[in-house]
Amino acid sequence: MTFKSGFIAVVGRPNVGKSTLINELIGQKLSITSHRPQTTRHRIHAIDTTENYQMVFVDTPGIHIGNKKAINAYMNRAASSTIKDVDVIVWLVESGRWTKEDSRVLEHVRQVQVPVILCVNKIDKLKSPQEVLPFLEVVGEKYKPSEMFPLSAFKKNDTRALRELLLKYIPNRDAIFDPDYVTDRSEKFIVSEFVREKLMRHLEDELPYDLTVEINKYELDGKMQRIYATIYVDKASQKTIVIGQKGEMLKTIGTEARKSIEGFLERKVFLQLWVKVSSGWSDDKKALASLGYD
Repeated sequence: MTFKSGFIAVVGRPNVGKSTLINELIGQKLSITSHRPQTTRHRIHAIDTTENYQMVFVDTPGIHIGNKKAINAYMNRAASSTIKDVDVIVWLVESGRWTKEDSRVLEHVRQVQVPVILCVNKIDKLKSPQEVLPFLEVVGEKYKPSEMFPLSAFKKNDTRALRELLLKYIPNRDAIFDPDYVTDRSEKFIVSEFVREKLMRHLEDELPYDLTVEINKYELDGKMQRIYATIYVDKASQKTIVIGQKGEMLKTIGTEARKSIEGFLERKVFLQLWVKVSSGWSDDKKALASLGYD
């Protein structure tokens, strides 16, 4: 059988399930998830390699309306630039829900000349599969994709069928990355994202976007991975929230992050977290670049 490989951009508005779908497609937790929009801030390659193919899924920030801060402009650029250099696009929309941000994604998708598989996600929330049909008709009037594919990102039969469909569209080509690679990102980057995920999940209402994580020291001590990281917030009041009463919130976040990191690295982890104030970091291009947003 001829080997196939290709880049597959997974795009959509914020919080539509892109990272969850990619994690299910590659069979492991790599992209962080939460119920907050704009959890994904960076473009990440998630690599699934078998004997017959290599699919390089490109997880992108959600394309959203408005560039209120430098970080918002960065995320929109990261998402929109991705779709110009791939072999196929998986465009994720939510069943029964079409928003202005979905229309913004459509503007970007129309500008490229590659196959587009429009995946209608969260059909598991419908009472019957037939309920998705009127929505498919509405979307079909807006845009004619190469394929329409209703799915639930958590159902293995659906993700397996989507992989089979993608094989129709990726080219015959040697592997792009070494077969052992699961991502093009460093361990340190993935580790910092796991810490940020726990922050996003526990501080949903108080601190959605004004924080980021930087790894200060990352060293292997025998079989123990020692990690020292700083959580940057925008205001002193936010520092108090992250630390919590008697340090309990920071302790909870550290414990949960350590467990996720151990699962990813498959070794014991010592994790030390600090919280510092860096006023205006999310609207400062130099600060963003120094924190890896470039």
